[in-house]
Amino acid sequence: MTCAETQLSRRVKSALGRTITIGRTANLTVPLNGRSACHYCGPCERGCVTRSYFNAAFTTVADAMATGRCTLLTNAMVSQVMMDANHRRAVGIRYVDRLSRQTYELRARAVVLCAQSLESVRILLNSRTPQQPTGLANSSGALGRYLMDHLWVAGGAEGEFPEFPDRHHFNRPSRPNGIYAIRLRNTAGGPRSKEFVRGYGFQGGERGGFNLTAPGFGADWKKSLQDRPAVVVLNGFGECLPYRDNSVEIDPGTVDAYGIPVLRINMAWGDNERRMIPDMAVTAAEMLEAAGAKNVRPFTVLDRVPGYGIHELGLARMGDDPKTSVLDQFQRTHDVPNLCVMDAAGFVSSACQNPTLTIMALAVRSTEHLLGEMKRGNV
Repeated sequence: MTCAETQLSRRVKSALGRTITIGRTANLTVPLNGRSACHYCGPCERGCVTRSYFNAAFTTVADAMATGRCTLLTNAMVSQVMMDANHRRAVGIRYVDRLSRQTYELRARAVVLCAQSLESVRILLNSRTPQQPTGLANSSGALGRYLMDHLWVAGGAEGEFPEFPDRHHFNRPSRPNGIYAIRLRNTAGGPRSKEFVRGYGFQGGERGGFNLTAPGFGADWKKSLQDRPAVVVLNGFGECLPYRDNSVEIDPGTVDAYGIPVLRINMAWGDNERRMIPDMAVTAAEMLEAAGAKNVRPFTVLDRVPGYGIHELGLARMGDDPKTSVLDQFQRTHDVPNLCVMDAAGFVSSACQNPTLTIMALAVRSTEHLLGEMKRGNV
C-alpha cells in the first residue's frame, strides 16, 4: 500500500476496529511453471505478456491442452443443448461458427455450460422443447429468475492526505489491484443498520490522474503535476438481494449476428439496495476522517443502474428442492442429470465480494463429482 493508504489502514483499525487491506490478486511473486513473476508494469487489463497473472488461457486451459485429451474449438457460438428422443438426457450441443456462419453439432456423454450466468441461461431458454416449453431444465419455473449484480460505486468518499504528496504516476510502481475495506455492516459483532439488511465493502485506493490545469511548461509543468496531496478514494460495493422479478426472457423479435435469439433483461434495485447507498457515503467519510484526511468529499450516485458491476449472478439457482430450484448442490440440473451449469448462475445470494474465486471453487468441486459419476457409469 502507499503511505496514505497505510495511514488510512492503521488509523481506521485503531479508531474504529475496521480492517482495510491490500486487495487480493492471483499474480505471481516468484516464477512458476514457466511463468514469470509480476514486474509491476501496470496495465494488467491489456493482457500479460509474462503470464504473471492468473488467466485461464495460459493456466487451466493450457494445462488441459497439455494432457492431449482436450479439444479447443474457437469462434463457436453455442445456441442450444440437444436432447435425446425421450427428452431426458442431453446428447450434445449445437453451435454456430462465427467465421463461416455454418451450424455444427457436437455429441457428448455430459454437457457443462459455463458461459457466464446470462449466456448459460440464454442457451437453456433457447433449448426449450415441446415437453419443456419454458426452457430446458425449468420444471421449477425458477430458470431466468433471481438475477443479481453488485451495487457498484454507488456511494463512497474521497479525501486528501496533505502530508503525502501525490506520486501516483512518478515514484512508485504500478500494481494490479487497489485496497479493500472488509464488509462491516450487519456482521457478527459489527454495527447494525435499521435501514437495510446485508451490507457492502469498499474498493479503491490512492487514485491517479494528472492535474491538467497545473501551470508551467515542459519540465516545470511536469514537476507541477506532483504539487498536490495524495487523494484516497473508497468506493462502495454492495450486495444485491435475490428478487424473483429480476429476470430474463428470450426476446421474441430479436436475434444476434449469428441468428441466435437474445435475452430481454428486466432488473432494478430494490428498496434495500437503494437504502444502502447513502450509508456507503457516510461510512466512507467516517473512515477517511478517522485517518486524518482533509477535504473529505462523500458522494452518492442514486441513479446507478444494475449492470455496472458486471458481476451477474443467479438465474439458475441451486437448491435441494427441484420444485423451487434449477440445480442441485453439484450444479447438475434437477431435470436433466447429465447437464450441468458451472458458473455464477447457480448462486442464491451475491454477497458483496468479487465472485470469481467462489465460481472456480464450486466448478472444481462439481467437476470432481461429475467425473466420479462418469466413472461409476451413472453418466
